[in-house]
Amino acid sequence: MVADLLGQDPSGTTVHDVRVEVVAHDAPAITTAGRHRVRGRARTPEGDQPWSLFVKHVQCWSRHPFFAFVPEPMRAAAAAGVPWRAEPLAYRSDLRDRLPEGLTMLRALDVVDLDERSAAIWLPEVEVEPATWDLERYRGAAHLVGRLAASRRVREVETVADAPTPWDYLHGRLAAQVLPSLRDDAVWRHPLVAGAFDDDLRTRLRAAGDRAQALTAELCALPLRAAHGDTCPGNLLVSPGVDGFVLIDFGFFCPQPVGFDLAQLLVGEVQVGRRTATDLAARDEACTAAYVAGLRTEGDDTPAAVVRRGHALKLLLYAGLSTLPFEHLGAEPTPELHEVAAERAAIARYSLHLVEQTERDA
Repeated sequence: MVADLLGQDPSGTTVHDVRVEVVAHDAPAITTAGRHRVRGRARTPEGDQPWSLFVKHVQCWSRHPFFAFVPEPMRAAAAAGVPWRAEPLAYRSDLRDRLPEGLTMLRALDVVDLDERSAAIWLPEVEVEPATWDLERYRGAAHLVGRLAASRRVREVETVADAPTPWDYLHGRLAAQVLPSLRDDAVWRHPLVAGAFDDDLRTRLRAAGDRAQALTAELCALPLRAAHGDTCPGNLLVSPGVDGFVLIDFGFFCPQPVGFDLAQLLVGEVQVGRRTATDLAARDEACTAAYVAGLRTEGDDTPAAVVRRGHALKLLLYAGLSTLPFEHLGAEPTPELHEVAAERAAIARYSLHLVEQTERDA
């Protein structure tokens, strides 16, 4: 792998001075068992050279501590609903050669099956350049995500068998955690929730939760396109010498309803507190128009209204309904957590508005 990375003959390359470091990450994922940086030096025909690799250890999420909280009757479906094999499969494929111009991905130096439920992906370390995500950058990302969705070459890449659908999400996380919490009056009395989610928002979210099955059926009836599955800005890296973005984290790469990737692009940074919700409408308008333009570049004539409806349904089902700050309800309600709850409530209001608006426009 080191010889491959350095472009050297393996027979003339000797690795020495190896160091392994744990890579901290502020957004832990249930299918990621670990992230490590492996560095060292190598003696090559061209002299002593430094090298650095990034190793991502992925696993079935049944091995994550959170899996213990999944009710026993739902465990098989819950494990199947998170396709941990999608990422090793993507890096073993020729997807890198099929991405539209402006998107690239790292070339895996090796993908190693550790056992039947985990694998290690060995990648070159990528240099990340600090970037401001202004409206123009969001617009450019959305155009490329639209091109990826419509690309026939991308859609030919083999994905996981029995890839998860919105039905799996409905019968999994929504049924097990989200919908019961929406119906629990005690949750709404919690200071973090009561301070940000007013009675009107509670009523609207509960009503939307009652319609979750019908909304899921409508989403699943839309045309399928390629989807990365998590196109938040944190997975669209800006790197020196790369014209566009380095796309990472392919854990949910599979066919999904058209417009699917717009939601995470729009609210991913708001969900984790890196951006406020104040400009949701302006960014949404720009991103949706750019995504449709990306479809058109690839020869896809799906009506803009269909794209917008798919985006609205995905945003509400996957983000809007789950905006209650479940993970913080056991903590002291600090001013910072009240701000988190307020931003989540803004996502909920916007997602409800978008579903209502696209229903009126239909």
